Amino acid sequence: MDQNPQPAASDPATWLDQYGDYLYRFALSRLRDGDAAEEAVQETFVAALRNKEQFSGKGSERGWLMGILKRKIIDFYRKRQRDPVNLDEESGSISDMLFDKGGHWKKEVRGFIAKSLDSLEVKEFRSILQKCLALLPSRQADAFTMRTMDDREADDICKELDISSSNYWVILHRARLRLASCIKQNWFQAGENV
Repeated sequence: MDQNPQPAASDPATWLDQYGDYLYRFALSRLRDGDAAEEAVQETFVAALRNKEQFSGKGSERGWLMGILKRKIIDFYRKRQRDPVNLDEESGSISDMLFDKGGHWKKEVRGFIAKSLDSLEVKEFRSILQKCLALLPSRQADAFTMRTMDDREADDICKELDISSSNYWVILHRARLRLASCIKQNWFQAGENV
C-alpha cells in the first residue's frame, strides 16, 4: 500500500468554474486581447485534460494550470512574431512631443513624470495603461509586458521574440516613449472630464 499517494487532478468539469476567471484575467493582462486570452485559456484546459496524468500533486492544481497557460502565452508571442502585422515603429512625433531639440525632457512632461504615483487612482491608472498597451505595435507591447510585468531578463526576451539585444533596447525605448505619451494624454483627458 502506497504511504504517500499523489493527489490526482480534480474533475476537469470543475476547472472552468474553479480557475477560469483567474486564468483569463492573467492571460488578458499579458496578451491585451480578449479573444486571444480566451483562446489561450481554452488551449490550457485542453492541454491539461490531455495530460491530466502528468499533474504530480507537488504543487497546487491552479499553479499547474498557470504553468501550462504561461507556455500557451509564450506560444502566442512566438506566433505573433512569425506573422507580424504592420509595425509602425518609425515615428518622430512622440520624441518631438516629449523632448526638446537638445534631447532634454520638455518642461511640461518633466512636471507630469515628477508627480507622485501615490496621488493617482491606481485602478484608473491601470485601466489607462492597458488601453495604451493595446495601442502599441505588438512587438513593442510584448517586449514591455515581458520586461515590466513579467520581470523577465533581456536575454530571455530577445530569445523569445527572436530579436538582437540592440533591437530589444530600441523597441523597449520606443514602447516606453509611446506609453509615456499615451498615458500623459489620456490621464489629463480623464482629469478634464471630471
